Amino acid sequence: MRRIADLHPGEGKTDARDAYVIADAARTMPHTLRRVGTDDETLAELTVLAGYDDDLAAQATRLTNRLRDALLHIHPALERLVGPRLDRGGVLDLLAAAPTPQTLRELGTDGIAATMKPRSPRLAKTLPAQILAALDAQTVAVPGTAAFGRVIGGVAAQLREVRAERDALAADLEARLEAHPLAEVLTSMPGLGFRTALKILTIVGDGSAFRTAGHLAAYAGLSPVTRRSGSSIKGETRSQRGNHALKSALFLSAFASLGDPTSRAYYDRKRAEKKRHNAALICRARRRVDVIYAMLRDRKPYEQRANPEPEPSPIAA
Repeated sequence: MRRIADLHPGEGKTDARDAYVIADAARTMPHTLRRVGTDDETLAELTVLAGYDDDLAAQATRLTNRLRDALLHIHPALERLVGPRLDRGGVLDLLAAAPTPQTLRELGTDGIAATMKPRSPRLAKTLPAQILAALDAQTVAVPGTAAFGRVIGGVAAQLREVRAERDALAADLEARLEAHPLAEVLTSMPGLGFRTALKILTIVGDGSAFRTAGHLAAYAGLSPVTRRSGSSIKGETRSQRGNHALKSALFLSAFASLGDPTSRAYYDRKRAEKKRHNAALICRARRRVDVIYAMLRDRKPYEQRANPEPEPSPIAA
């Protein structure tokens, strides 16, 4: 709408002018607009809760990065050991209870194992000895360790709460998604799991806002864009526009579908055409848009082909 407003005279920013621009665009260029409202109560609830889930995911990422940064400041060897395991509940319980190297040493092997066991029983058998070995690898005490300990303990507790809330929300979202008539249609496709199907459903809906699969692909930013300069430079390049959340969901689903023989054969063929990994996945995602659009339009689950695409023949040297 901001770009359309530049076509009208005047530079003022008022409600009356904005209303005129929107009404004039709806009257003269209806093909450029798409419906954003929905009368589906279940879909409306899923949209609200999915946005909350995205906020929790972003918050969990931020807290994880902050926690690893604090650990890296006071004990690099300890960060290398527990940093990749911050998604484990027992590790977060341990860091919240003993956030500094000194408090970890005071707990000892048995204390560390007892703290981790309720939520990470298997990890509690092997990690305590590795933690103490990592602590012994550093003999220098970094200034400000006590202050960093407060940060580590607080951030670990916050991250634990965020992950618990997201787990509880995931169960609610999955139950609500199963109640939607299109959920079974979407999840029947290889590579479309619970969260990916939820993202596509909340953005695309039943697909009725798009006239063709090509319009849906263009909205997702998967259609190539033609670049020309006079008669000397011609070609097509990847679009940088579109709905980035939808594009990311389709890209991830294309990557997850590589375990399917049909998807893998198509991916291998594109790789044989000298396309890079990401470019081949973009091509696969674009092709999957046609199938997803047809599934939503006909409300029919995915049907696997009887004979998947054959493997490409080796290219002669």
